[in-house]
Amino acid sequence: MKAGRFISIEGGEGVGKSTSVAYIQDYLQTCGIDVVSTREPGGTKLAEELRALLLNHHTEKVDPYTELLMMFAARRQHITEVIRPALAAGKWVLCDRFTDASYAYQGYGRNLPLAFIDSLAKWVHGDTNPDLTLLLDVDIEVGMQRARQRSSLDRIESEAMAFFEAVRQGYLARAKAEPQRFCIVDASVSITAVQLQIESALQGLNVGVARHEG
Repeated sequence: MKAGRFISIEGGEGVGKSTSVAYIQDYLQTCGIDVVSTREPGGTKLAEELRALLLNHHTEKVDPYTELLMMFAARRQHITEVIRPALAAGKWVLCDRFTDASYAYQGYGRNLPLAFIDSLAKWVHGDTNPDLTLLLDVDIEVGMQRARQRSSLDRIESEAMAFFEAVRQGYLARAKAEPQRFCIVDASVSITAVQLQIESALQGLNVGVARHEG
């Protein structure tokens, strides 16, 4: 049984995950919690190389199953090298996206069978799942406008709007199916308002006392 806690941050493009991850990391550290902040795909040297292959533009079409399997290959390396060792050591893991992203992007976005993703998740990480998943949600028009202003779009970010609407609905379906794990955060409001929602969710994991007492 893992000793630490596992928090994942999910959401589509332009929802502010990077800003929220930085806030949560600072919040937890202020509470005296030893936290490892990481991301998917990525988190290890090999997994980061797979990330580049996944997100870079290619002259050949990337088959949806190839994309999914590469995601899970990177995930397996990440879990083995980073996530499980950190949890076993009593550290908290804060991960920018995890398997819910595969359901949303490859399952709902690419229309791949959810049962197949279920089987991959079982074999790749078993019961190593987030204790809390914060789903940052915003209208896709708003999110994509933010994403375009932030930087040039990668291969997946360059998909059609219908793809991102399907991804969003996939995330919301996941949250509806597991309300005990998910907390939907309205990411259309100010950064301060977003952070207040996040802080409230984190207090459900019995953190925050040390921060306030300090």
